[in-house]
Amino acid sequence: MAVIFDIERSGMHDGPGIRTVVFFKGCPLRCRWCHNPESWDKAPQELFYPEKCISCGGCADGCYTGARSLCGREMSIDEVMVPILADKPYYGAEGGVTLTGGEPQMQADFALALTEACRRAGIGVAIETSMALYRPDLLSQMSLIMADVKLWDDARHREYTGVGNAAIIENIRKADALGVPILIRTPIVPTVNDTVEEITAIGDFVRSLKNAVGYELLPYHPFGLDKARAMGLAMPRFPEPTKEQMALLNACARLQRR
Repeated sequence: MAVIFDIERSGMHDGPGIRTVVFFKGCPLRCRWCHNPESWDKAPQELFYPEKCISCGGCADGCYTGARSLCGREMSIDEVMVPILADKPYYGAEGGVTLTGGEPQMQADFALALTEACRRAGIGVAIETSMALYRPDLLSQMSLIMADVKLWDDARHREYTGVGNAAIIENIRKADALGVPILIRTPIVPTVNDTVEEITAIGDFVRSLKNAVGYELLPYHPFGLDKARAMGLAMPRFPEPTKEQMALLNACARLQRR
C-alpha cells in the first residue's frame, strides 16, 4: 500500500505523450514556492477552505461544498492500476505513466512494484523526482528521469528548500551512470534563481551528464498558495517571471545543452 493524493488522467505536462500521473504523498524538501504543499506530509490530511464553508454543521456527514477535503488515501497496486490500464489505449508510442508527488522515492518499494506491474502490461514509466533520495533499483526501470536542480549554490538551496543540494547533485551523477535518459528541470522563481549566472552554472552541470536529454525551465506560478492556506501554512508569494525573463533564460539554457 502507498499513500496517493491524486491520479491525473490524460496528463500532457509530466513527460512525453499522453500520461497517467500518479501523485505520491511525502517529500523531504520544503520549497518555499511549492505547487503541491499538500504532498509534504506522507500521511493523509484534511484541507480546509474557509471561503467555501457555509456553516451548515454537517461536517461529520461529509462536506458537500468542498470546504473540507481529505488529501491522500492508502491505495493498493491493483487500485492504482485500474485507471492506468483504462488509459493504456491512449498512450501511443510516447505516452505512459509518470510517478510524481511529493517525492515518489519516499515510497520506493510501492513505486517499484507499480513500475513492474506497468512494465508487465507493456506500459513505460517515467519519474519526476527531487533526487534528494537515490533508489537505483527503481530509477533503473524508468524510461525517463525528470530531476530538479533548483539552485546551484548549496547554502541558498538549503535556505529556500530546507535541504542542501550536494547529495542531490551526487545522486543525479549516480543516476546518470544507470544509462537512463535524464531531463533536468529548474523552476524559475524571481528573486531566487532568475539570473543568467545561476542558469549557466546549472547548464554546465547538465552538459557534463552523459545521458542528459535536455534542460527545461519552468516558470513559477502561485498555484500552491491556496492549498498552503488550507493547511494553515504561511507561504510567500513570489513575482511571476515575465515572458522576457523566460526568453532570456531559455536562450541561456539552450546554449548550455549538449
